[in-house]
Amino acid sequence: MESQYTNLDTIKFFLHEVHQIDQFLGKGRFSAYDSASVDMFLDSIKTLSDNELFPYIKEMDEKPSYYRDGAITIHPQFEKIFQQSKDLGLVATIFNEEDGGLQMPNALFHAAYYIMEAANNHVTGYIGLTAGTANLIATFGSQTLKDIFLPKMLDMEWTGTMCLTEPQAGSSLSDITTSATPDSDGSYKINGQKIFISSGDHQFASNIIHLVLARLDGAPEGTKGVSLFVVPKHKVQDGQLADESQVIVAGEFEKLGQRGYCTSHLVFEDAQGWLVGEENHGLMYMFQMMNEARVATGRMGAGIASAAYYASLQYARERPQGRKLTSTGDKDLAQDQTLIINHPDVKRMLLHQKAIVEGSLSLILQASQYLDAEHLAEGEEKERYNLLLELLTPVVKTYPAEKGLESVSQGLQVLGGYGFCMDFILQQYYRDIRIISIYEGTTGIQSLDLLGRKVGLKNGKVLTWFGEEIQNDIKAAYVYEGLQPFAKTLGENLHLVQQVLGQLMPIAKTGDFEQFLSDATLFMDFFGTVVIGWQWLKIATASQKALSENSEQQVLLEGKIHTMKFFYKYEMSRTKGLAQTITDELKLTLDFDLEMLD
Repeated sequence: MESQYTNLDTIKFFLHEVHQIDQFLGKGRFSAYDSASVDMFLDSIKTLSDNELFPYIKEMDEKPSYYRDGAITIHPQFEKIFQQSKDLGLVATIFNEEDGGLQMPNALFHAAYYIMEAANNHVTGYIGLTAGTANLIATFGSQTLKDIFLPKMLDMEWTGTMCLTEPQAGSSLSDITTSATPDSDGSYKINGQKIFISSGDHQFASNIIHLVLARLDGAPEGTKGVSLFVVPKHKVQDGQLADESQVIVAGEFEKLGQRGYCTSHLVFEDAQGWLVGEENHGLMYMFQMMNEARVATGRMGAGIASAAYYASLQYARERPQGRKLTSTGDKDLAQDQTLIINHPDVKRMLLHQKAIVEGSLSLILQASQYLDAEHLAEGEEKERYNLLLELLTPVVKTYPAEKGLESVSQGLQVLGGYGFCMDFILQQYYRDIRIISIYEGTTGIQSLDLLGRKVGLKNGKVLTWFGEEIQNDIKAAYVYEGLQPFAKTLGENLHLVQQVLGQLMPIAKTGDFEQFLSDATLFMDFFGTVVIGWQWLKIATASQKALSENSEQQVLLEGKIHTMKFFYKYEMSRTKGLAQTITDELKLTLDFDLEMLD
């Protein structure tokens, strides 16, 4: 049986029918696209992934990136991947045409990268970080910076990174100490260290463009005094590159997973940098790239979980073990062994994986759709889509990370003892996905952002808009009698969200933010589950509509409806317990002697 890591029919169904990308095609920014070109692009990405990405995922783990003599070397297959990425315009996809871009719908962009990440999650970070770095320069950089850096980056001749974390600061960007000192030619001398820099050095780019957060002398304390600089590995003068590197590669972090995706320790000693935008606005600028990276990280988690699901599904279809129970509860040893996919508990684990993987993909496309809608909207409608994306971003990052890990763990369980062995790839997917909840702000940080900032956006108006979005889909589901009980359940859960926030918000108004946010991670789990329940009702409604129109994809569509029912039985049922825990008045993580932990 041919190995599978995703389902292209599902992706196209989600794009066209569930999230209705066709409503944006041929209009405004997306005037160059139609339904046929969308499918053609996805087909080309699948071909690239089948031929150049998926066959190398195990080898990239077994022969990881390594540091030697001041440089990092990555797997030789990346040379071919980078060239084909350039040919397909994978960096230029969402850029404006005037900057050399393709103005692709974001939903199509994310669907394509999802396919590649399911095929080989070690690859897309190099491409995506280059796109994010270039996009930030395009948005906030001077025309001079755009002219120097964008053409080379969009062609993948130069790649890019984001340099935030420092040894002493971690996620606390208020505490960064990397310094920037003005030089006579208008540039700045950058001094400091940055750690955990993804794609920070490799042999397949003639230059690597680092976006570095640093502090000017006399700048305000905290994040208000952080500026952003473009620091190329090699100085650029009149289009020529200096021979010597001005960025010291101090080492490579040897990781538990994603070993083909290099992670560097960089040292800047009087490295020449150029200011992006205004002084002391660096973190505000960087949030554009951070938010893009958060969506991309969630997408990567969903992609890994997809690959693990299909690997465990294939194993379950091929592995005979045990026998089905008779009506007396005994096993008939005269029978042949049955395939493990026939055991109810294995079916449960597979459905659990499918529910998480496809629900996560739908959430990613929902967020992408808001950005596409924002591009075509004006006035308050434009603000509405922008802020709905803001609300969903921490959930998009977190749900596929945390539940994706759970999903991959279920896949490993399907394989039993073989799942723990290096001969099978499930153990690699389990190692690869573990970083996703840590990348770009941990689950705790995303949860603080959701509860502490996002649910209160525009004095709660955004949450009202969010409720309207869900109510519209509940109304659409009520057309079909078989979906009405699930639409009713989603409505009850939307009301439960309002009840929970009704108890939490008064605590915030007293100024006791420590208590208000003490169970933010549980709120993320609670809220994220409701959000995915919304996505599954959308999927089921689109599936039922297609079935009523005599779609030829009957098995695929009936599978979506069945998985929706599974999600509501096994996952939506958790929300009441989470709500009870979140609103419980016991302050067990606040009021106790820390010595009790000994």
